[in-house]
Amino acid sequence: MPRRTQPGNRKNRHRPQRYKDVLHGNGGHRANDFRCVGCRLDVSLVAPGTAHRNHCPNCLVSLHVDDRVPGDRASECHGRMEALSLTVRPDGEWMIIHHCLSCGELSANRIAGDDNALVLMRLALRPLQDGSVASSALLTAL
Repeated sequence: MPRRTQPGNRKNRHRPQRYKDVLHGNGGHRANDFRCVGCRLDVSLVAPGTAHRNHCPNCLVSLHVDDRVPGDRASECHGRMEALSLTVRPDGEWMIIHHCLSCGELSANRIAGDDNALVLMRLALRPLQDGSVASSALLTAL
């Protein structure tokens, strides 16, 4: 076991500070990711299948940052957006419908290749959880 030095026996030794390779500004490691407001996961902005990641791949929560064009980051709301539902484009691409809890706006966002498949399936099956809604939808389809 190493021997501890007594407070009175300390020599004035100054250890040099080691180089810190973590930068918290533009171009640092935090410039290419964001922290999810839902699950607090650090999320990379690089997403397979989309050019503008705007939601967490783990819990699908987003922030209201885009105004009219995806990736413009022109919205002044910055409210939390919850994943409400899914829709499918005519070409088969899945889109997440987000609902802003601050201003009430709805927006459709492309899913990314690394989105949690289980959370996406739960979201897709959410309308079938309420038996009355599912049975009435099936009866109207027949």
